[in-house]
Amino acid sequence: MERENHTWVREFTFQGFSSFREHQLTLFVVFLVLYALTLAGNVIIVTIINVDRHLHTPMYFFLSMLSTSETVYTLVIIPKMLCNLLGLSQPISLAGCATQMFFFITLAINNCFLLTAMGYDRYVAICNPLRYTVLMNKRVCIQLVGGPCSIGLIIAMTQVLAVFRLPFCATKVAHFFCDIRPVMKLSCIDTTVNEILTVIISVLVILVPMGLVFISYVLIISTILKIASAEGRKKAFATCASHLTVVIIHYGCASIAYLKPKSENTRDQDQLISVTYTIITPLLNPVVYTLRNKEVKDALLRATGRNSS
Repeated sequence: MERENHTWVREFTFQGFSSFREHQLTLFVVFLVLYALTLAGNVIIVTIINVDRHLHTPMYFFLSMLSTSETVYTLVIIPKMLCNLLGLSQPISLAGCATQMFFFITLAINNCFLLTAMGYDRYVAICNPLRYTVLMNKRVCIQLVGGPCSIGLIIAMTQVLAVFRLPFCATKVAHFFCDIRPVMKLSCIDTTVNEILTVIISVLVILVPMGLVFISYVLIISTILKIASAEGRKKAFATCASHLTVVIIHYGCASIAYLKPKSENTRDQDQLISVTYTIITPLLNPVVYTLRNKEVKDALLRATGRNSS
């Protein structure tokens, strides 16, 4: 009988923001505006980097890849969430849920390691400037982009297979997309092994890249402090400021979401954290790199036919 009950679950429905029912239209408008800004900002960054020869450097190659990854990442989650806020969302099949989870995990991990690659690029540029073109050649850049994608694919496949081999007895996902823990809660059996796997993977893909970025910036700051002129120190740090801002917010949100104790937050708090890393963080990439980065601003001015100041 138990086995038979498991076969009834063929699709899931998202509870989404049902506890904020009276504010769903407001949330829809806010999230739609933020999503439109995210898409527009990332498309502008990718376009300007590809058309402006001044930005054909490893640093901006990585930024272009990050913007592309962030764009697809939001496409996987936000459109269905917006439909859910309007009451237009349809149930999602097990295969559809597994597919969404697979792309979400792949791209989230890819973003974490791309930020690490960008940190390494800044380390080489500041700590080994004379060897920069040798150490950051085209082949190395492609490897630093391909590596994160491969890691993301392997880990996502492992995680998705582990989750969707579980028998499910419930159908209502207490979330607005197929995240790992909300889906595992629908299982009929104990998921301790899966929880341990999730924690191990979270530590590997969040703390390891974050640690590597931290080491890079310790070495970078040490080198910057040795620069004789104040102007030279300011210029060197300015090249890292945008990346460091994105890194702190990105890893901070990811750590809160996946490394906190399982029972620490309520469902509404979990959803608020999820909104931060699915909507707010992807928007920060174009905002920070256009408002705080002089080279990108100059490229935008050139593209619009105006001279940079």
